[in-house]
Amino acid sequence: MFRPLELSIGLRYTRAKRRNHFISFITLTSMLGIALGVMALLTVLSVMNGFERELQSKILSFASDVTVRDFNGGLRDWQALETRVQQTPGVTGIAPYVQGEALISAGRAVSGAAVRGILPAREDSVSSLGKDMRAGSLDALKPGGFGIVLGKSLAEYLGVTVGNHVTVITPETTVTPAGLLPRFRRFTVVGIFSAGMYQYDRGMAFIDLQDASRLFRVDGVTGLRLKLANVMQAPEVSSQLRQVLGPNYWVTDWTQENANFFHAVQTEKTVMFVILFLIVAVGVFNIVSTLVMVVNDKQADIAILRTLGMSPARVMRIFIIQGTVIGLVGVLLGVAGGVALSLNVETIVPAIEHLFHVQFLSPKVYYISQLPSHLEWRDVLRVSLIAFVLTVLATIYPARRAARTQPAEALRYE
Repeated sequence: MFRPLELSIGLRYTRAKRRNHFISFITLTSMLGIALGVMALLTVLSVMNGFERELQSKILSFASDVTVRDFNGGLRDWQALETRVQQTPGVTGIAPYVQGEALISAGRAVSGAAVRGILPAREDSVSSLGKDMRAGSLDALKPGGFGIVLGKSLAEYLGVTVGNHVTVITPETTVTPAGLLPRFRRFTVVGIFSAGMYQYDRGMAFIDLQDASRLFRVDGVTGLRLKLANVMQAPEVSSQLRQVLGPNYWVTDWTQENANFFHAVQTEKTVMFVILFLIVAVGVFNIVSTLVMVVNDKQADIAILRTLGMSPARVMRIFIIQGTVIGLVGVLLGVAGGVALSLNVETIVPAIEHLFHVQFLSPKVYYISQLPSHLEWRDVLRVSLIAFVLTVLATIYPARRAARTQPAEALRYE
């Protein structure tokens, strides 16, 4: 009884059982349309955030935060360069490496791979390779031992396991009486790793640093890999290193080397946001049509209220309140459903895959084979706020139409 009259009438119109059941159906459709749009939008944004986060995590587990190389070729005196780089604030780990492309064969199976020479004792300071070992040990890589660590998918393709032998063939050639022959060396598989990202598991192999230098005929090392205390400061640290080291060194960071991946994810997020927000727009247009029909249905009530002295502005507020309540209920239902679905995507999707014996993300096609989800509350706030504002704006035209109702015209045939 203490509520404003407009609020009381608006809420009453919202919950009343109308004579025209079609209007009630359209009202329910509007709520469900907004709820479905908000729920789908929040879920997709959460999955895209999860993809971006997982992709960044997988890439940074093997890719260095910052890489320092020499424009003129290999780094011969890399220990001296390491001493200079260590003085840079934010650098927590440094490891030299030798990188090369090669063919790896076992029996009749042959596959290309990126072969990286490392120092096993230092690798844990710049990557998670040691934690990703599934068989064997990274410490089994010894200078002159010609051991090799393969990715899980690569080992499965070659049909080898720990203790088996593979042949590594490099593009470098050797002059023999028979002509030019490619260089090759027999290696023993001493370990198998799984990074959880098909690109690495299928296309990478690791050997000892000295063995890699001999295999690829590199004088020194290819470069230095740096680990930072905060990966988000990689652009600033790399810029600082360029100034300190001078123009003879090529300094890159993970944001430059993998920019295409993250730009693609960001573009997809934007496109999906626009596409799925059209579902919300459908619900908003339904609110317009619902209120227009309600205004036509309540012409007599509006005329009586105007006759009793209610101003056009107060009549407008009645229908704005009614449409706002419809939109608010839809937004709240969508937020509740979207949050619940986003928090349980990683459980629901595997259950569906197991039930129907399907795999939505094949590791042979996609970089990540699981469907991750990461709900950000700023997305929840942004989506719900935009959807609510649109529903409020959608009420203005029907409300103004109600305010322009002429009592004499509306009551002429009553």
